[in-house]
Amino acid sequence: MADHDMNNTSTDYLSTNTQLNGDSLNISEQRKKELKQLFPGVFTETKTEDGKLVESIDFERLKAELGQFSEIYDNRRERYAMDWPGKKDTLRQIQEPSRATLKPCREESVDFDSTENLFIEGDNLEVLKLLQKSYYGAVKMIYIDPPYNTGKEFIYPDNFSESLDTYLEYAGLKEVGGEGRKFSTNSQNEGRFHSKWLNMMYPRLYLARNLLREDGVIFISIDDNEVENLRRMCDEIFGEENHIACLVWEKGRKNDAKLFSVGHEYMLVYARSMSKLKEFDTVWREEKPGAKEIWDKYVELRQQYGESDSNIEKTLQKWFSDLPKSHPSKKWSRYKRVDKHGPWRDRDITWPGGGGATYDVIHPITKRACAVPEAGWRFANPEEMSRQIKLGLVEFREDHTKPPFRKAHIKPVIGELEADNEEDDSDGLATQVRGSCIYKQSQVAVKYLRNLLDGKLFDNPKDHIELKRLIKYVADDGIILDFFAGSGSTGEAIYELLSEGNNELQFILVQLPEPNLQNDKTGNQALKSGYETIADITKERLRRAGAKIRSELDGQLDLADQQNLDLGFKVFKLDQSNFKQWQAPSKDVSNDELVRQMELHIDPVNQDASQEDLLYEILLKIGVPPTEKIEKIELAGHPVYGASEGEILIHLEKHTDQALIDAVLDKQPTQFICLDSAFHGNEQMKANAVKSFATFNQEKVGIDRIDFKTV
Repeated sequence: MADHDMNNTSTDYLSTNTQLNGDSLNISEQRKKELKQLFPGVFTETKTEDGKLVESIDFERLKAELGQFSEIYDNRRERYAMDWPGKKDTLRQIQEPSRATLKPCREESVDFDSTENLFIEGDNLEVLKLLQKSYYGAVKMIYIDPPYNTGKEFIYPDNFSESLDTYLEYAGLKEVGGEGRKFSTNSQNEGRFHSKWLNMMYPRLYLARNLLREDGVIFISIDDNEVENLRRMCDEIFGEENHIACLVWEKGRKNDAKLFSVGHEYMLVYARSMSKLKEFDTVWREEKPGAKEIWDKYVELRQQYGESDSNIEKTLQKWFSDLPKSHPSKKWSRYKRVDKHGPWRDRDITWPGGGGATYDVIHPITKRACAVPEAGWRFANPEEMSRQIKLGLVEFREDHTKPPFRKAHIKPVIGELEADNEEDDSDGLATQVRGSCIYKQSQVAVKYLRNLLDGKLFDNPKDHIELKRLIKYVADDGIILDFFAGSGSTGEAIYELLSEGNNELQFILVQLPEPNLQNDKTGNQALKSGYETIADITKERLRRAGAKIRSELDGQLDLADQQNLDLGFKVFKLDQSNFKQWQAPSKDVSNDELVRQMELHIDPVNQDASQEDLLYEILLKIGVPPTEKIEKIELAGHPVYGASEGEILIHLEKHTDQALIDAVLDKQPTQFICLDSAFHGNEQMKANAVKSFATFNQEKVGIDRIDFKTV
């Protein structure tokens, strides 16, 4: 810059707020912004007692805009709602921002610098708050298997206002204070048995909803104890109109039951917005299990018999007959006919529900009009019927006295579905809509994990194969979040999908470092195997699952595919901020203590924090995902971190100068952040920097402006 003389105006520029806000996303302010976009007329200005104008919401006008013109009732009017002791406290808890951080842990990660997958160790309530800025409206699917309220122990913060401190003490990251804060448990003999569980779940689900994309969905596993309460709570948080289904997962019969064997669980499914799913014409389908095997057999027979459809058909039918009943292809033995497009079965050609068109369809041999189905033709006009006939997808009977029927191929014919998208996908094999019941023995997942980890270290792991099917069913791309990660089944499910070519998927797993207990059978075995916490088991499973898949694919992938296959994960651990938070002194604090506090905040940076710790906390607090690729560059002799392809520059050295400021201005990032202590108390140097950016921004508009902040 040509002029850095700030002697006369430095204090004016220093009054500009350049301090980076270290809080997580302010949920209430975000909600107000969203409300203002929908109902700008309900916001008004009112005067406070001291004469200041503040923005407020006219709630009576808001009700009027929503069509509620009834009289104002008192606060005790009857209404339909779900309530329980402690609910108001959970709402306050949601609004309380987190001032924690996520510290990177390279040594426990796999492919730290390149992976898009995250594993976060910590209390999921704090973590969900910290993820709000980076992932607000960005998650495609959430799956959680929270602790069931069975009367056995589940761990949660007992004090609404001290969740971070409670967690830090629990995790051994902070000395236990005089109050002895701790995580508490829940048992059926407590009077607030249901309330405690609801208080644990409500704020987590509320924050989770914020993270979902417009077309996002959430799956929540639960058992009989709280399914009714969970359904009502989700109706309140997600909206009753966004309920999609209640799935039932049958996991096996208990022969020792006296009345009924309750071997099932539930899975509640909610959309972020059903209206958006409809707007996007969302249709969920999955490949019919066993369809691939049928197609592979057909290809083999086509190579063997050439153009002889009859020989292929005869051998294929024999193959179906010889299959064991348990084979997935046995279910689709109706695909026993063959033409040039492959195996096919017959299906109805009538209009569903009746009332279809009744035009003439001429039989190719008798040249007379075929009998019209009582419900009318499936296709609305003769032109579409003619197109289907030319594609070879209409099979006529011996004569015109009976209606023809349609062909349904195991691999739909290209062009078949232009006007009929009821169940198949012309880009692949035949598909089907899933039913609401899942049948899979729980012992399958138990045995699999025991073999993978060389011991039974975890009770009741979720079946990663079934989770893989669910994820593939609803998500072609995007972020999959599981904030009750348990053994890591969701992560392994994503790994398998990635290995099958679903390269647009990433996961975020969150797990509390819950200690493995010696008085527990699996916990004792886990401790003997070197796993102190559940989170340790989760991380080891991810490592072994990734290595297993790489080994299985060894030699099958070329170098480029190997490099694109993301079987890594970045580990972050919840911890207190690397930047000291100013605590307002109590009224009776001594002058000596006040001076000591002020001296501590001359340099608010924790001296034990590494530059990488500082970097990731800053990225998190400005809304950049922790998976962002980081590049270290040099500007004017200073090392600088670059993120978002150089749009964000962060300088974390303890010294700065005007040469660096000028170099940053030449780069023209959208944000530049440095340590406040790098100015060493030189207010004029800082004022020069502020003015340099202010002058630059006065000459620029829109995206060319540079946001300068200090921490």
